[in-house]
Amino acid sequence: MIKCSIVRFCLIFFFFIFTMKSLTAQYQKGTLKGIVINQQTQQPIPFASIALTKARDTTPLLGKLSDDKGIFVFNKLDTGSYTIKVIALGFRNLSVPVILQRTNQTEFVSLGLFAATDTLQEVVLQTQKTMVSNKLDKQIFQADKFETAKGGNAIDVLKNLPSIAVNSNGDITVRGASGFLLLVNGKPIVTDAATFLSQLPANTIENIELITAPSAKYDADGKAGIINITTKKGTTDGLAIQTNVLMGLPSTTPYNNLAKPLRFGGDVMLNYKKSQWDLAVSAYYNRNDINGRREGDVFTTNTTNQTITRFPSVGERSFDRYQYGGRAAVSFTPSKNNGWNFGLFAGQKYQQRRADIVYDNTVNSTIDGSLIRKLTYFNTNLQTKEGTFALASLDYAHTFSNKATLTLASIYEYANLYGNTSNSNLDYPAKNTVFQTVQNPYTNPLSGLRVKADYSQPIGSGKIDFGYQVRTDKQAGSFDYMVTPVVANQADVAMFKGTANTTNWIHAGYVQYGNKLKKLSYTTGLRYEYAKRTVLLSTDGYPHQMELSNLFPSVNLMYALGKAWSLKTGWSKRIQRNNNFELNPIPEREHSETLEQGDPNLKPPMIHLAEVGISRQTKNTSFFSTIYYQHIQHPVQRVNSVYADTILNRLFTNAEKAQSVGMEFGATIKPKKWLQVYLGANIYHYSITGQLNVLGNVSTVDNGSWVYSVNMNTGMELGKHWSLQANVNYLSLRKTAQGEDSRFFSPNTSVKKTIKNGRFSVALQWQNMNLGCLQANQQRITTWGKDFYTTTNYVYETDVLLLNFSMNLNKLSTKTKQPNSEWGEKEF
Repeated sequence: MIKCSIVRFCLIFFFFIFTMKSLTAQYQKGTLKGIVINQQTQQPIPFASIALTKARDTTPLLGKLSDDKGIFVFNKLDTGSYTIKVIALGFRNLSVPVILQRTNQTEFVSLGLFAATDTLQEVVLQTQKTMVSNKLDKQIFQADKFETAKGGNAIDVLKNLPSIAVNSNGDITVRGASGFLLLVNGKPIVTDAATFLSQLPANTIENIELITAPSAKYDADGKAGIINITTKKGTTDGLAIQTNVLMGLPSTTPYNNLAKPLRFGGDVMLNYKKSQWDLAVSAYYNRNDINGRREGDVFTTNTTNQTITRFPSVGERSFDRYQYGGRAAVSFTPSKNNGWNFGLFAGQKYQQRRADIVYDNTVNSTIDGSLIRKLTYFNTNLQTKEGTFALASLDYAHTFSNKATLTLASIYEYANLYGNTSNSNLDYPAKNTVFQTVQNPYTNPLSGLRVKADYSQPIGSGKIDFGYQVRTDKQAGSFDYMVTPVVANQADVAMFKGTANTTNWIHAGYVQYGNKLKKLSYTTGLRYEYAKRTVLLSTDGYPHQMELSNLFPSVNLMYALGKAWSLKTGWSKRIQRNNNFELNPIPEREHSETLEQGDPNLKPPMIHLAEVGISRQTKNTSFFSTIYYQHIQHPVQRVNSVYADTILNRLFTNAEKAQSVGMEFGATIKPKKWLQVYLGANIYHYSITGQLNVLGNVSTVDNGSWVYSVNMNTGMELGKHWSLQANVNYLSLRKTAQGEDSRFFSPNTSVKKTIKNGRFSVALQWQNMNLGCLQANQQRITTWGKDFYTTTNYVYETDVLLLNFSMNLNKLSTKTKQPNSEWGEKEF
């Protein structure tokens, strides 16, 4: 059924493509349009003389004067390389190469002239780039190529990358591993990636860099490597404004939830650059609710009482969530050898998860199957999480006369985190009698500081880097638990109360050398880290301490096989540090049927990464393929055990080892001038083996499977100002330590119209397309053990329609380093 539906969807989709092509066949020639401006004042220059010549040819093909607004247009041009020559009275002459790549589209160029008394510095030129490029230690993806993510957040961009998969709960994995280090403009963000990325508007992202075998200069955190997000940059003096407004249309699919979802938001960025100063200010607000339901089935067995307890369930699972905040950054460059960056950030985040579930509870004898008792009841579960974030950062960079550089950086953060989980059991269907209510409030504030210094020194044709870093974070959690009516045995309540104070200190130093020969580029380095972790609990008063002293070597090589082909290989050792949530042993009543509990003695996983790959890069196309291997010692698993007949306890524990062997590839092709296709895929075998300790009960696990993910992105030009993009994200079934996660499928489409040479645009987005039969945006999670079985199907909204309005006046500059949450988002 599903395969048939997918085939039907593909046939309809490609029929639409070629229908649109036939309607746009009239565009047989390309157009080159531009504006001539004063580079200092950003004002248009009227009646400038513009000549167009073929590349390497001095004979003009066409000539024009810019109009009174500085605009000029050359129509009916063939594809190829050209040179634009501009002459204007009182300004320096300018010659700029430009490539016209497509015959059915207008290429726009902005030509900045400097006054005749000034020194020529740079020209702003807008041309098309390839979607993917490959470097020595990373792959670079252009964020603006993914139109279906516009108006969304960074996760909507990330899920289009070949090695990255996002499941129904928003969990992000890289090559199947959930742990990775997140950087923003090269600065570490030691936070929960999904939570932080949900606050970063897609509209502000320039590129995403995927570093799968990081070198020694990077933090050793992250078993899957590093994702570095670079925000949009510009170079022109003056004021630049970029804004984005998102409006959600009414839901198309009813789920009979308590409230209708609200979806709206916007973000604005203002950048003012003048001489030595660069000021950037941004603000955002986003409301993104989602409706849905969950369908569960659970049973537990009790060998002592010789009973089996079943409690299938069905009901609402929805999210109300909003966030807002602002950033400010100032960059000051007093001279070409010195630069300062100062940043501030403040934000608020709220999430409410509602699970209103009907349980059908039965207890039967395992001897003869007879019914012992039966109860149908209604459980309303409301979990709220809130966080207020504030941080400041300060950086200084100096370049010496011998081209050596010194960089000093620091960041301080304070976050106030708090929330509550409310559980009430009522009779059903009347819902008049409350059997029990449980409140589980908490406060969990934290503070963190990071200071580091990096020095780089050229040596011949190579470069050597040194660095030192110290970072610390402290979190003081207080957890309460209240039951109504009051429980007679207060010892049963006391275990859910207490405080958990966690402190981390990490000292790190590294040395790294890199060089580029004729065809070979390489880096090799060594990093040393000393870490000390202390968890102090009120429940036992005993400090749970762990000290680690480790070396992290790395090697990266890239060899050019020709003008287009290159071969690269890399090896790196990593660590996945435990977050404070995983270390907290005080149980939380997550659901009527679920507790969640950490372990203060968890070991951080240690990882060895190795890869070898080949890539091909041309002006309009790219291809890469990489074979990789990961060996993980002490992988952290979340497993289930039976706490009571109707309650499962989710625990964090270490397995003995895991490994992953796989291959990924990505390709960007242009079969037609109006059509660009990007296809990425990742296939790997992941296995977990060895002993698994669950509350002292040791068992042997040997679980593994092949997993694959496919991300496809297709863009079409439907005319001068219209474009269409469609993408598909698919993640196959995946084995876990105690069970499996089903496949996850999400297709999306966006139609966009640009206005005023691309400065304004409006887009209609169709997210999680279901077409009545594709089972999109849902996933089943299943686990089992000797005395339990549980499976839950999470079904979330499909066929979500959004309108996105964008405005971009002049080019944004984020040479200033925007500050981002360093610790607080992780614990949120």
